[in-house]
Amino acid sequence: MSSPLKVFITGASSGIGEALAAEYARRGAILGLVARRGDALAHFQQSHPENAISVYSVDVRDADALAHAARQFIAEHGCPDIVIANAGISHGAVTGHGDLQAFRDVMDVNYFGMVATFEPFASAMVAARKGTLVGIASVAGVRGLPGSGAYSASKSAATKYLEALRVEMRPLGVSVVTIAPGYIRTPMTERNPYPMPFLMDADRFAEKVADAIARKTRFAIFPWQMRFAAMLLYVLPRWLYDAVFEKAPRKPRAAR
Repeated sequence: MSSPLKVFITGASSGIGEALAAEYARRGAILGLVARRGDALAHFQQSHPENAISVYSVDVRDADALAHAARQFIAEHGCPDIVIANAGISHGAVTGHGDLQAFRDVMDVNYFGMVATFEPFASAMVAARKGTLVGIASVAGVRGLPGSGAYSASKSAATKYLEALRVEMRPLGVSVVTIAPGYIRTPMTERNPYPMPFLMDADRFAEKVADAIARKTRFAIFPWQMRFAAMLLYVLPRWLYDAVFEKAPRKPRAAR
């Protein structure tokens, strides 16, 4: 009988992170869950008494606290099989309107938070020559979306970082998986004041993601229709992209 998977997930209190935690709990995994909202994590832990779950009320912008949580998880459960850097935020932000802090916050969580999540686990995985590091990027990182320059930039940075990391880790026995969601039904997308084509339920998305991670897929986009949208966006000439998206609806700016 094989041992249960050990899975460490950031941003696990709601949305995609909570759905991934629920999916891995259903699969019998030992879980380490990180989020700022400790009450939500405690509720999840109490609602899954059949699973071994450790929870850590940590902001991924606090690298020291995140590293401490990683050490605690390893001490209690051993090195995880899968680490999912999922924590993310999305704010509308526009240059010239005093939104510098919004730009910084989005990059700190979505990009630097991902690096900080992997940092305390990488050496242990390399020593064991096994394990999978998973980053939640976004189709929004393919092109710079007007009004979402902070979010698009952070997800583009995450995608490029994950690609570099994949090549670095491959000869060391550690897999790196990039997941690029399209529109997923979560509290984050509920605030979007524009149509969201191919909107996918979070639980269905989590099931697809867990299967892709099990296959060690290098790069995956869900829902599948967004793969074609992403490819089209990628090759669209700049003059046509500018003309099409100049008047596109935009995410509201963060409250200041």
